[in-house]
Amino acid sequence: MRGPIRIGNCSGFYGDRISAAREMVEGGVGADGIDVLCGDYLAELTMLILAKAQAKDPAGGYARTFLTQMEQVLGTCADRGIKVVANAGGLNPAGLAAALRELAQRLGVPVRVAHVEGDDLRGDLAAITPPVGEAKPVSANAYLGGWGIAEALGAGADVVVTGRVTDASLVVGPAAWWHGWERTDWDPLAGAVAAGHVIECGPQATGGNYAFLDEVTDRRYPGFPIAEVSADGSSVITKHEGTGGLVSVGTVTAQLLYEIAEPAYLGPDVVTHFDTITLRQQAEHRVQITGATGSPPPETLKVALNDVGGFRNTMTMVLTGLDVEAKAAFAEQQLFDVLGGRDRFAEVDVRLLRFDGPDAPTNEQATAHLRVTVKDPDPRKVGRAFSSGIMEVALAGYAGFHTTTPPTSESAYGVYRPAAVPRSSVHQVLVLPDGERRVIADPPTAPVPAAAAAPAAQAPAPVGPTRRAPLGAVLGARSGDKGGNANIGLWARDDAGYAWAREHLTVDRLRGLLGPEAADLRIERFELPSIRALNVVVHGLLGEGVASSTRPDAQAKGLGEYLRSRLVDVPDALLTGS
Repeated sequence: MRGPIRIGNCSGFYGDRISAAREMVEGGVGADGIDVLCGDYLAELTMLILAKAQAKDPAGGYARTFLTQMEQVLGTCADRGIKVVANAGGLNPAGLAAALRELAQRLGVPVRVAHVEGDDLRGDLAAITPPVGEAKPVSANAYLGGWGIAEALGAGADVVVTGRVTDASLVVGPAAWWHGWERTDWDPLAGAVAAGHVIECGPQATGGNYAFLDEVTDRRYPGFPIAEVSADGSSVITKHEGTGGLVSVGTVTAQLLYEIAEPAYLGPDVVTHFDTITLRQQAEHRVQITGATGSPPPETLKVALNDVGGFRNTMTMVLTGLDVEAKAAFAEQQLFDVLGGRDRFAEVDVRLLRFDGPDAPTNEQATAHLRVTVKDPDPRKVGRAFSSGIMEVALAGYAGFHTTTPPTSESAYGVYRPAAVPRSSVHQVLVLPDGERRVIADPPTAPVPAAAAAPAAQAPAPVGPTRRAPLGAVLGARSGDKGGNANIGLWARDDAGYAWAREHLTVDRLRGLLGPEAADLRIERFELPSIRALNVVVHGLLGEGVASSTRPDAQAKGLGEYLRSRLVDVPDALLTGS
């Protein structure tokens, strides 16, 4: 039995910190070094961005910043025997692999580069459900698993680049290779998924975007995370010594809850049951993850489709001082009179954003924004014809009129659609450095087990006097987007806080706290008592996905912090000393 594999992540998205790869590779040596450098570059929106890039240059379609990072670290990785695994291949993993070989030759670094493909379904859309229809998507990618990565490493590859594998596969594949797991080792695989889910978003696991800011006493840029994955699938999340940030039960809990739905987390290699996970602070900046159980994955794979939705434009008018609502109504009426009516556009979204207060001490604190977005298949309607129309009312409208930007042109937007495809219609293929192609076998599959009722909280909910306080005095939160849905993970720092949250935060109460925009939307609430957490999914809050959403916070990143700011009746016992 081998010791734990140390996997360090250097990217949470395409555009993340360029120097993170070098910092991860050079930040530890010997026993403190890493065995694998991984990086996550893909998101639903990224696939749309890469599709646009590939349309302009067929040789593109991959994350070019990855090449910059590899230029900085490839030689050191080769010298230290560090493997590199990344999904930076995007829509063209073969193209990235070729570019890496050219880079290695130019640097004089002897490395074997392999790639994994088969996720791109644009050539055959027939098996996707629901059916794609006549409009062909600009990207259509199945979410592959980690076994192609594992086999590439087993065949001697030094660098493995992939297209759309799940984010956690960047840890599952190396861990399966290192420990020699079989495709039916469900619990170890589930543990690796948990570790991969924690480190996939980089410093979000090490103090970044963390709700309890007072706990992060080292305010230097957080070190990127490392997962030490053991043979049984348990892991320790840590970071390099001497780097900023924090690794605590809280920071790991926050990332475990990020962008999930029900506790049975479906993946291509295993279903990971997040409600079985337990966390323990092992030492400073070291959190152990244990207990994850797994079961066979489903017969279908998730598919992400991106369509060209049309064109959009947004202009924002500033309203100052008195009569803000009357000014907004006047401006809206006048604007659409000038533009020829609201019906001229396929979609109109008007939002009055209130930042103002009475008797404001500064000019800025007396302002509100009237944000107007229009969409249409015809770019001419929503381009300068729209934004110049707003300028026509500049001298004819309400007192104090000004805008946040000059007139702007239209921009194309995309529409995200989730779908599924039978595994039999997708062939994960490993392409080795010598050109050999291997089809990767699927694991056994089974129906996803029905969710069991969550056990009762370990402690009774506090009783006694209450007082009005922000929800965030008791609970942390992290929120994000999953297609058109928003996810909010909420967790308590002790058993009493969780028991109160479990009892107090019903779906109806959550709906009221989230405000009017959630009034008619379906809300699901899931319990994860082993990490003192609730997960909330607000269906349809983001419309047709981030690229299409007209919501100011299009990815729902601030939704959790908004919820934490709401005043609720909190037992005094939970607020003592807070």
